[in-house]
Amino acid sequence: MISISLNNERRECDANLALAELLPLWGFECEKIAIAINGDFIPRSQYGDLRLNAGDQVDVLAPVQGG
Repeated sequence: MISISLNNERRECDANLALAELLPLWGFECEKIAIAINGDFIPRSQYGDLRLNAGDQVDVLAPVQGG
């Protein structure tokens, strides 16, 4: 287990799981969000291969609807 920051909240997660596997555990759907890790946006095509490192700052951004 590693400690990361998810939207400015400390979380523990399994370092062996890919980002695409972690997102549903955190309540997110891959198709409806954008992800930045340590300030760099990650292409959706990399979610299945990307593994997080201890101390990573993960920002999950979801679209906001409104007018």
